[in-house]
Amino acid sequence: MNIFIEKKDIREVYETAIIQQTAFWSEVKTKQGLQSKAFNFKVEDDNIYNNALKNSYTHADFLVLLQPLDNEHSVAYVPYGPEIEPNEEYQGKFLEELSESLRSYLPSKCILIRYDLAWQSHWAKDSDSFDQLGNWNGPPEKKYQEFRFNFNTTNWNLKKANSDILPSNTIFLDLQRDKDMMLDAMKPKTRYNINLSFRKGINVKKVGMENLHIWYALYQETAFRNRIHINDISYFKTVLTARAENTASPADVELLLADLDGVPLAAMFLVISGNRGTYLYGASSSSNRNYMATYALQWEAMKIAKERGCIEYDLFGVAPRADPSHPLYGLYKFKSGFGGQLYHRMGCWDYPLDDEQYNRFIATEMHSQGYHL
Repeated sequence: MNIFIEKKDIREVYETAIIQQTAFWSEVKTKQGLQSKAFNFKVEDDNIYNNALKNSYTHADFLVLLQPLDNEHSVAYVPYGPEIEPNEEYQGKFLEELSESLRSYLPSKCILIRYDLAWQSHWAKDSDSFDQLGNWNGPPEKKYQEFRFNFNTTNWNLKKANSDILPSNTIFLDLQRDKDMMLDAMKPKTRYNINLSFRKGINVKKVGMENLHIWYALYQETAFRNRIHINDISYFKTVLTARAENTASPADVELLLADLDGVPLAAMFLVISGNRGTYLYGASSSSNRNYMATYALQWEAMKIAKERGCIEYDLFGVAPRADPSHPLYGLYKFKSGFGGQLYHRMGCWDYPLDDEQYNRFIATEMHSQGYHL
């Protein structure tokens, strides 16, 4: 397999529904101190797809973020990329060739390339990976995942990371239906809660930078309640103010706030990229939860995305199945009520470029919060 690769200007990154593969996301991460690079690549179709025509090629691109580890070493991180998804039996070989082609464009002390793959999990396609109730059992242990994924590779060098950075399980909603059909597809309790929230006087509006402190107060409350890592307010300021209008892949960011008579109860970041709306960050108050403000907020976000021409809505992060012991079970219950399709991604896979430093990195990562890429 030959993959031809060349560096490209970030402003020319192709439009895509995947926010993390846009010039907009590069702008966000650059403002947060990371370096980003973009690359075009060309590959023969019969090297990645079954029954492809001879001498036909796929031209695509991907965005890479460089995360420094110390004064010398770094990690190359590809968030939800590359976007093109080869047939399963070609995926490992494709990533191996892409990694080797990319090596010379990366810093000499870059110790690995981490692909956070948005591709559908191989085990989500196997009927024996589901229980009798249709719940997904998840992928097998790492060694079996690596055996299957490295099929057809030369070096058998692709390693499953110990944890994923971006959500590997999500729910996609079809926005191509009319609003009544969307409501009909929801669980009765979700539909009831949406109507209840508006009957009780919940108001949802778009707000700007002047209300970022309100978002952040709700976010801190949510993080404390759920014991999750807290980002600084400057992180969200960057997401809200980053602009990529003079590029081929901009994104629109809306900060939505749900209140009751001026009292803020819930807020969220809606990001529109390509033909997809994504619920990127959310927060809610611990009080007045019986007003169901989060339901009104999501429904309004879905309608905004639909009006902007989106054909799908990404609820961005749930438990992989209805498992009460999973830390994201609450999100699963809430988000699955809107009637979308559960989707399981491949998650993070590493291609080590320096085996000794990679082993050291993995050992450090296992005993820490990990590196925020």
